[in-house]
Amino acid sequence: MGLFTRKDKAPKADPPLQSSYSTASVNSSGSRAGTGTGMGIGNRISASSVGGQPMSPKGPVKLPKIDLPRPPDPQLDPAGYLRSLGAVRDRSRIVYEKAQRNQLRHFDVDFSKMSDVVSFVTGLIKRDYDAPFTSIPPHSRYQHFCVGGRDRIAQLLSTWPDEIDNTERCRRLIDLFLVSVLLDAGAGTQWSYKSAENGRVYRRSEGIAVASLEMFKQGLFSGNPNNRAQVDRQGLRALTVEKMAAGLQSRPGNVMAGLEGRTELLIRLADALEEKKEYFGEDGRPGNMVDHLLSHPSTQASSLLIVPLPVLWNVLMNGLAPIWPQSITSINGTSLGDAWPCQSMPQPGSSFRAASFSGSADEWESILPFHKLTQWLTYSLMQPMQSMLRMHFAGTELLTGLPEYRNGGLFVDMGVLTLKHDDAERGLQNYSDYCRRTGVKGVEVAPMFEPSDDVIVEWRGVTIGLLDELCVEVNKSLKRELAGNEMTLPQLLEAGSWKGGREIAEINRPNTKEPPILIDSDGTVF
Repeated sequence: MGLFTRKDKAPKADPPLQSSYSTASVNSSGSRAGTGTGMGIGNRISASSVGGQPMSPKGPVKLPKIDLPRPPDPQLDPAGYLRSLGAVRDRSRIVYEKAQRNQLRHFDVDFSKMSDVVSFVTGLIKRDYDAPFTSIPPHSRYQHFCVGGRDRIAQLLSTWPDEIDNTERCRRLIDLFLVSVLLDAGAGTQWSYKSAENGRVYRRSEGIAVASLEMFKQGLFSGNPNNRAQVDRQGLRALTVEKMAAGLQSRPGNVMAGLEGRTELLIRLADALEEKKEYFGEDGRPGNMVDHLLSHPSTQASSLLIVPLPVLWNVLMNGLAPIWPQSITSINGTSLGDAWPCQSMPQPGSSFRAASFSGSADEWESILPFHKLTQWLTYSLMQPMQSMLRMHFAGTELLTGLPEYRNGGLFVDMGVLTLKHDDAERGLQNYSDYCRRTGVKGVEVAPMFEPSDDVIVEWRGVTIGLLDELCVEVNKSLKRELAGNEMTLPQLLEAGSWKGGREIAEINRPNTKEPPILIDSDGTVF
């Protein structure tokens, strides 16, 4: 079949779970998101349907105006600022503006190729969904659980007794989703998972989703003998590499990349769940964040249940802070998580001029934050709360596209970004060293770098801007089919850029299906 001939579109039937669209209608003057080309596009991220084959949302829900808190002042609290959601797009804009001038350190940029990306992505969207495309769900973990058209989450919910109310059901889904997302770093090319329930084999993100769901149902993450369907600190503390290897079916010839790192991450999660009782309760469950959000002073107790997104962001950033290895970037002893020094950013002591700052750059100016895993968690955890509790979130427009290898690989494979010669040679040498060290056979050779390498950091930074620009251009291209609607950024991620990055990788590297630039990760970063 041709690339755009497969057409497996969502059916019209209502799914067991759904959530309404919620359109951000907030006074966001306190945010730092700008309005520059491609970066401050003003898209309103919507909560779409939940389910393997989601129904079309009924329509947007207008939220009352809510003042969102400003990020901390970087001059007074640089760590707090760099850990804020608003800092991600704000700081990435600097790299993107350099890309617009073709002044990146590690990539040549050809914006004339963006039209090819737009055509490719719109072709995928029209192949897989019917106009006006309102049935496209937001990018989240839920879709991975539904691989093969089987709504495993709906099936899971149906197995729980009727006396389990929606709040507890939501807690259990958050328990599951959080652990599954934390496990969802790249699985590597060797690994696959054979489902114990249907005998089918799954790979990559979908394989990790199915594996984590079956491990959850077996009670591997629970320390409560009366409820296997939960995640708590006791269950996580009992994890070992051997237990995780058995659960994920990792063995010689079927190795899960970074297994030790993933196991350590979940064990550190146990410490976070115990330390942050204000978020996770006395029994140390991720799902108890529901109770924190419902009782938070900023939650709107009107006809609509509205939570400012920064409140959820604070739970995830502060509540999960202990899980990140201390070797990751820190300022004044505060670990910043997924944030990295970048040579394309202003360097300490250098002259720097921008709309919000002019003068000599401080140390914090050189750091580029992404918080990809936390954003992936935010996208994923909002869905069960929206569906089960009819919870709305104000300020979701602050979320960015996810700067990971599928989205970023799309722009490399389509020729918008080309790795410069010296970096390509260094990356190929890294890959050769990696193959020699691990015994991997280099079937399809590609440059490889560690997550902290300046190449990877710059690549991720420019990806955020390119995704914003792509969303604008796809909406223009599909204007007639959209019929007055607008595709949101998380819908674009789900139906276009992430899927497009995977499919173009399969075309260009059919044996490994790996991205055009490889990341030597230990399974704990992204």
